[in-house]
Amino acid sequence: MLALACGLSIFSLIFVRLNSFLIRTPQETLPISEKISVLLPMRNEEENVAELIHCLQAQINCENIEFLALDDNSTDGTYQALIAATSKDSRFTIISGSPLPASWLGKPWALHQLYKASTGDFLVTVDADVRITPIAISSSITLMKKESLHFFSPYPRQLAVTFSERLIQPLLQWSWLSSVPLRIAEKSHNPAFAVANGQFFISTRECLDTIDGYTTISREVLDDIELARAFIRSGATGTVGNGATIATCRMYSSWPEVRNGYAKSLHKGFGGILGSIVAIALIALTGIVPLVYGLTGSAWGWIGYEIIVLSRAISARTTRGRAVDSLLHPIACALIIYLLIYSWIMRGKIQWKGRTL
Repeated sequence: MLALACGLSIFSLIFVRLNSFLIRTPQETLPISEKISVLLPMRNEEENVAELIHCLQAQINCENIEFLALDDNSTDGTYQALIAATSKDSRFTIISGSPLPASWLGKPWALHQLYKASTGDFLVTVDADVRITPIAISSSITLMKKESLHFFSPYPRQLAVTFSERLIQPLLQWSWLSSVPLRIAEKSHNPAFAVANGQFFISTRECLDTIDGYTTISREVLDDIELARAFIRSGATGTVGNGATIATCRMYSSWPEVRNGYAKSLHKGFGGILGSIVAIALIALTGIVPLVYGLTGSAWGWIGYEIIVLSRAISARTTRGRAVDSLLHPIACALIIYLLIYSWIMRGKIQWKGRTL
């Protein structure tokens, strides 16, 4: 068992190291001549409106751009905050969302309405809790055009403040940096290679037109991954990228938010109960078993632990995270296993922004 754990840890380290060199990172920004539509789905985001709008208004090299913000039947002051923040900027259109149909989940429905109202050649989705630099949109589209990508997801730097955030959030980027050959994935037509983050997601209009907007993912909790898979099935190519220098996001701010946030979707991430069992076994094998052996006096146990911690540290350096938190990887693994089990127990019961998922 220990030999297998060490072997898998070495495999993860190799992947992380290669991907840290090869990952697409938006840097160069050129004027974008095509029309850009920025889609902003919002539900109960009053506290995020002002900062988000300020970031969007500062975008450069995007001369032909429209911003479409949809208030998804919020119960707070989101709509009023949007009106106040954008009243002097004609590039913004504020939409009152239609009631949620029974056959849709909230975010896909909001995005589909925004897609229908948009007119751009490139469609950019930005979540309300994301903050982007002035070159974020133009540099990402510049990269897409240069590499002939149909979709691109610049993964924001994940801000983690509380202890639970610092344990869990770094696992997001590490999970795909340590397992997906990114340069192969971006040209692959195998949906299994799909990686994306809906916090900041860009696609061509042709991509969405081909799959009839968001209809194919109308009931998907993991809307970003499933959208990338739908694109790939339709013949499109694209990839996740390192957006740590151009975007940040603090997804959750407390343990209850972390727990409920992962509970609503984690059980969907591994293709069913069997896939979840395999995932739990692999997480325990590579993240917990080596330390257990090390604590019982095994030198190879400590070697396995050091290898996996090194892979985490490289991931953290690449994505501008805290390398020191990598030392807590076994605790993080135990916690993510708990969250995966909890997600299965609570499926269909979790409330998120006033809706049951």
